[in-house]
Amino acid sequence: MDEPVKFYQTGTFTVGNRLLPKEQRTVQASRQRGNALNSGHRACQGCGEALGARYVVDAALRAAEGRLIAANATGCLEVFSTPYPETSWQLPWIHSLFGNAAAVGTGIAAALKVKGRRDVRVIAQGGDGGTTDIGFGCLSGMFERNDDVLYVCYDNQGYMNTGVQRSSATPPGARTATTMAVGPEPGAPFGQGKNLPLIAMAHAIPYVATATVADLHDLEAKVERAMALHGARYLHVLVPCPLGWGAASHDTVRLARLAKESGIFPVFEAEHGELTAVSKIRRRVPAAEYLRLQKRFAHLFGEPGHPEMLAAIQAGADRNVRRFALED
Repeated sequence: MDEPVKFYQTGTFTVGNRLLPKEQRTVQASRQRGNALNSGHRACQGCGEALGARYVVDAALRAAEGRLIAANATGCLEVFSTPYPETSWQLPWIHSLFGNAAAVGTGIAAALKVKGRRDVRVIAQGGDGGTTDIGFGCLSGMFERNDDVLYVCYDNQGYMNTGVQRSSATPPGARTATTMAVGPEPGAPFGQGKNLPLIAMAHAIPYVATATVADLHDLEAKVERAMALHGARYLHVLVPCPLGWGAASHDTVRLARLAKESGIFPVFEAEHGELTAVSKIRRRVPAAEYLRLQKRFAHLFGEPGHPEMLAAIQAGADRNVRRFALED
């Protein structure tokens, strides 16, 4: 029996808005998209990292006209996409160690340069553990040398692949396997961690940007801009993790949107160390609206709760709004 053709209205949250004019459609709306991360992988339901990687690499493939090589750090993305001897990747893809994806990407770029192949581009990618922690030295070296690599960090704010341990990207107050929700100051400590987009800006590399999986047009535009440049480039993408965050699988995109709209995750672009553009908050929401959807922050609510910690998190969001001029 034939299946009826289903049409989607414009203005909905359907990926790509296929009925929009061609110039307004995303890469994901095109039948010619690369399908870089194909079906058959083993990511959790609602995995933000699977979404982010698919969106980013498909956009990079289009910008590179199909001539793209990827280096991938150990972590969730590698584990769920390439269980030996299978793979869900449809491009030349190299699995590096946990901490050296940036160095491997640099080596690939150097080999291509020796061969005179400036038409083939390189992307290196990893999670926040392999980027802000274990791979930090290799990444800083890549920035300092201005190697011709686009490095993408898929930030799910913890070591999700090994049991949800704290990373230097874990937000303050969050419960993980190593920051318990007990004691007078439960969860991840305040005043620690790394803001890697700002550290990347301090290297004055050609391009730095942040993005979320909630705004596909913005994310793809930033990948396209990064691929139009040469030298070291850094893209930091917020990818909610339903398992590690204790969130509903259908709330992944909603959480990414609330992170931006609350000011907790500022979305911006920078070139050569200077801020060039920010994505304004359209409807400001309290930080608690974002936090309440995640069980990793459940200990901050209820009785007795920790209103002082909620206030500190809100103060941090307010600082971001002022620092990056996120509101008109």
